[in-house]
Amino acid sequence: MEQQSYTNHKRYVTGFHIILLLLLFVIFILAIINLIRLLCDGCGDWLYFGLMPLLISISLLLMFWYIRLFPVTVQDRLILTEENLRHFMLTGKQLDTRLTKSQIIALRFAPDEEFLPLVKQAAEENMKPDDIKKAIKKWKADHHRA
Repeated sequence: MEQQSYTNHKRYVTGFHIILLLLLFVIFILAIINLIRLLCDGCGDWLYFGLMPLLISISLLLMFWYIRLFPVTVQDRLILTEENLRHFMLTGKQLDTRLTKSQIIALRFAPDEEFLPLVKQAAEENMKPDDIKKAIKKWKADHHRA
């Protein structure tokens, strides 16, 4: 498995993030065109043959969005718990309450020896998550994310 770093840590599944999303948008556009054509032609079946495909395409786009959103939300909650536990194990204290969810999620890539100084710096300087990731010298890979 390739060594993970700041430049390659984002996960994209081509079939899902690109191909499926593109196909869903094409279906959505075609459904709009179909409805407009039926309305312009004065077709009496516009409700069934025009509106139904549009509603189905909207439903598919919403499913695409939420099928990704739900597991990522659970994953984020798990990361917050893991990082709070890691901080507690290293210091005996919970994470600084000034840290945001996004900052804590970015800190997960820091190894233990960089974690505590970076937690302090992130809280004191209100670092952006991307800046936190860039500040990590020895990347701790996360290959088990949704």
